[in-house]
Amino acid sequence: MPFTPFHWGPALIIGMLFFPIFDLPALFLSSVIIDLEGICILMFSSTLPLHGFFHSYLGASILGIFTAIIVYYLYRWLRKIMKLFMLEQKSSFKRILLTSLFGVYSHVFLDSFLYEEMNPFYPIYGNPFLGLISANGIYFFSMLSFPLGLAIYAYRLFITFRKSGK
Repeated sequence: MPFTPFHWGPALIIGMLFFPIFDLPALFLSSVIIDLEGICILMFSSTLPLHGFFHSYLGASILGIFTAIIVYYLYRWLRKIMKLFMLEQKSSFKRILLTSLFGVYSHVFLDSFLYEEMNPFYPIYGNPFLGLISANGIYFFSMLSFPLGLAIYAYRLFITFRKSGK
């Protein structure tokens, strides 16, 4: 996607819908970390494709594991942030790892419909997903999913406050 934050919409709605399953900090970080590849390529004026190795399932797997390790070691600090948003979760390395892999794979999946230079199944070249869903459809889904995710979050807060009597 042209702007990394577009990936936070799908991450938010999936995270809210499947809150007991996914670790939210891992999902948010892993859904955007892949775009560091494109940022580095732009910053260093490289001739490499913006959607290269890490925009493949193989490269994403490496980043997913890396992200899981980072989130796991920062978890004490991240729990404090999540508590501020009333999104406390108990987690484990296994849960963080599986969530991180889901996040990076969802990023590759969404971008696969958009970018010709992607090779999602690298080392196999080619992009079988290109054009199967229109770019406008992917952008619309991404933009719509953020406010829908916020609405689900607001509903969760409402239920929490109602149960606590606040």
